[in-house]
Amino acid sequence: MSPYTPKVALVTGASRGAGKGIARALGAAGMIVYVTGRSDTSARGRLRGETLPGTVHQTAEEITAAGGQGIAVICDHNDDAQTQALFERIEQEQGRLDILVNNAAFVHENLIDPGGFWEKPLDLVKILEVGLRSAYVCCYYAAPLMIRQGRGLITFTSSFGSSCYMHGPAYGAQKVGYDKFAADMAIDLEGTGVVVNSLWLGPMRTERTDIVLKHRGEEYDGFMAQAETPDFNGRVIFAIASDNNAVERSGHTLVSAEVAREYGVTDLDGRDRPSYRNRLGGPRIPHPAKVI
Repeated sequence: MSPYTPKVALVTGASRGAGKGIARALGAAGMIVYVTGRSDTSARGRLRGETLPGTVHQTAEEITAAGGQGIAVICDHNDDAQTQALFERIEQEQGRLDILVNNAAFVHENLIDPGGFWEKPLDLVKILEVGLRSAYVCCYYAAPLMIRQGRGLITFTSSFGSSCYMHGPAYGAQKVGYDKFAADMAIDLEGTGVVVNSLWLGPMRTERTDIVLKHRGEEYDGFMAQAETPDFNGRVIFAIASDNNAVERSGHTLVSAEVAREYGVTDLDGRDRPSYRNRLGGPRIPHPAKVI
């Protein structure tokens, strides 16, 4: 089989953090990368009284500077009509979509505060709307486009919070949902050439964690000492999408650091990143039964 090079990607929720780094890495691989977010001319997020920097336009500029072509699209993924219009635009402008990275999520400022879920704002549950439900909608519109071209990769940015307690039940349920989406969508997409997986990212240095470390650094020092860059995960996603045998991974929940070693992918500093499987648990293996 001839080598395959993915050309067009969409990364949702890419104004900052994991989405921004993943998009930048895909740009460094020479891809056209559409990036979505709500941050237009100024940053919108707040954490511990500080503004979280970053807009989709800045991300698009960094993608282009890295060697790709960045295209910023202001999109509120809580609005299905905006999401549908996004995919119609990609199809009209590019005629294809090779990689979809479902990363957009509602991350509440109080997510990592101590206390029970009932002691925190009810708004934390919105991660099940913009994060879980919105990813389903993206896949709904991406699947027909990828099926027509006979190839594509849909991936979800999940975490070890799918296995262990992490940041409370709403966060955990969203990550479990991502993993289940990957498992079940792969069954529906079997034989189409479209690959679906859920990727457990490790601890990362981002704009958000930089602020958290100022206030609660002692709690995370052990993890952050070997933290991944967001770009590392973009390199992993590109490697999976380029693999002609990637269909063998379809439906699987994968640990980013473990897959990276298989593909020979390193972080920006040329080093491997550790897996936290032994400390935080491993992905669930779905039962093979199918009830139609």
